[in-house]
Amino acid sequence: MSTESRAWFKSSYSSNDGGECVELSYSWRKSSYSGAEGGDCVEVAEHPTAIHIRDSKRPTAPHLTIHPTTWAAFIDAEKTETA
Repeated sequence: MSTESRAWFKSSYSSNDGGECVELSYSWRKSSYSGAEGGDCVEVAEHPTAIHIRDSKRPTAPHLTIHPTTWAAFIDAEKTETA
């Protein structure tokens, strides 16, 4: 996976003094429902305690973070809606 598709952030256990900083990352993947032409792209980064959702055209803009059970309910509702 390329570094461009990873979001890096400083661990909350690192100090603000500039020493011994630990950076963590999670990888973003484009939704299968996003258009192949580059429009309407939604990206998701999954973590055991949070699901991050962002607009791929604005990767540094604020993103939505929800609980995994909320994400699962959304996916289940979408499957029911499109069936």
